[in-house]
Amino acid sequence: MRKKKRFPKIKGKSPASKHEKGMALIIVVIVLAFLQVIGLVLLQVTGTGPKIAGNIRTQQQAYNAAEAGFDVAWTNIEEYFGLGEWAHFDGHYVVEPSGIDNPQSYNYFRKLTDIELLNLIDSDWDGIADLENVIFCRQTYVQTEGSPDDRYRYTAFLIDDEAGGGTPDPTDAILVCIGSVELGNTITTTRLEIELVIEH
Repeated sequence: MRKKKRFPKIKGKSPASKHEKGMALIIVVIVLAFLQVIGLVLLQVTGTGPKIAGNIRTQQQAYNAAEAGFDVAWTNIEEYFGLGEWAHFDGHYVVEPSGIDNPQSYNYFRKLTDIELLNLIDSDWDGIADLENVIFCRQTYVQTEGSPDDRYRYTAFLIDDEAGGGTPDPTDAILVCIGSVELGNTITTTRLEIELVIEH
């Protein structure tokens, strides 16, 4: 019969006491919890990246829509002047609602968001302006398989930059172009404001 071999005691204790075994378990649990938290953070970060990229892409598309609105509006305005239909900007500004061109007014166009402006211009979103002198109202510009793509639109109108004070000058105006990308219930917009001056 074999004899059981005993481990030597170190200063009266066995090499691995019950207390030390418990500490090892606690350390393992802490390390596993830490790794789990790191894993969840990595999942969150990698899941957010595509969303951010999508938002940036949509914002760029809205900017492109605003630029398209400016290009078409500027071409039409040049044509109006070239044909003699317009001699100046007076009478072609958007003046409703009251104060839209007055910096002291609550309705001043720069105090309103793009969506608020679009709601003022086309309250029922049917593509027909409810205000006078709007050059373009929610106009589509992208063609998909031969038909307009309703997701990409622009709105353009003129504002009198001296209406809030100063000497009236009908030879200049602010051309406001709002580009919008409509994806489901989400609307992303970008606004361009360009000062136009008639050269004599």
